[in-house]
Amino acid sequence: MDLPELDDLRFFTGIAAAGTLTEAARVWGVSVSAVSKRLARLERRLGARLVNRSTRRLTLTDEGRRYAEGAVDVLGRIDDLEDDIGRRSARLHGRIAVHATMGFGRSHLAPLLGSFGAAHPDLRIDLELSHLPVHVGGTGYDFAVRAGPLPDSRMHARPLLRNRRVVCAAPSYVARRGEPRTLGELAEHDCIVIRENDTAYAHWRFGTGADVAGVRVTGSTTCNDGEVATAWCLAGRGLVMRSLWQVAPLLEAGELVQVLPGIPTPPADLVAVHDASPPRRVVAALDHLVAGLAERLPAAGSPRP
Repeated sequence: MDLPELDDLRFFTGIAAAGTLTEAARVWGVSVSAVSKRLARLERRLGARLVNRSTRRLTLTDEGRRYAEGAVDVLGRIDDLEDDIGRRSARLHGRIAVHATMGFGRSHLAPLLGSFGAAHPDLRIDLELSHLPVHVGGTGYDFAVRAGPLPDSRMHARPLLRNRRVVCAAPSYVARRGEPRTLGELAEHDCIVIRENDTAYAHWRFGTGADVAGVRVTGSTTCNDGEVATAWCLAGRGLVMRSLWQVAPLLEAGELVQVLPGIPTPPADLVAVHDASPPRRVVAALDHLVAGLAERLPAAGSPRP
């Protein structure tokens, strides 16, 4: 067998992280056919089937899991070696692989990581955006940015930005329909529901700690994109619940008004989930993000210590 090519290792970790050939093709900006053909070439070279394909999602075979885990280990060792060599020269070297959701990644992470990469030209920045959160372990990412509580208390996370969700309306909607004063009055209003992962999040959560409760909302419009939902809200189509970091500029400009401001919502702080001992280049990148986000989004708030 030929020595494995590093490109193949990175390619397959990308396939494993994406979960489908379609998503991998979208991330890389190539056709599904191109991804499928390259995967087939890799399987022929190794003489083993690495994935079980289906129309909705691919699953790794036993050989595929071994190859993915080994690839992450090999690539991590290479990056750590480069980081160690870079440490000796006080320069940051190696690759930083980051995962984030579309909206926050496009609006804030991309420019901040871009400026960080420009300041450290020996670094390789690999940012992947998708609509779904991922687990860091075994995916090849150095850290993943997500909002809300961690699904696993064993995860290690660096706070990036304090955040909560708020209910908003356009002044034109309030002038026409008024605004709810209690949670019970929400049922009398048009609420714009955002669908995520084929699920309509029609339960808006209010309260804190053990007193969190979901309130079912209804309306005539739903969509699977937060920016579309915000645009509909601006047009006076209904109320919407969005993260404060997303709507703070609109609230400050008076284009939206906060509804039910006296009723708290659960924290939805943004954190970077990472391995237990991230290399120096990753720590430096996270430091840069914390400082940059505090400057870009002062209304949302600095991270909790």
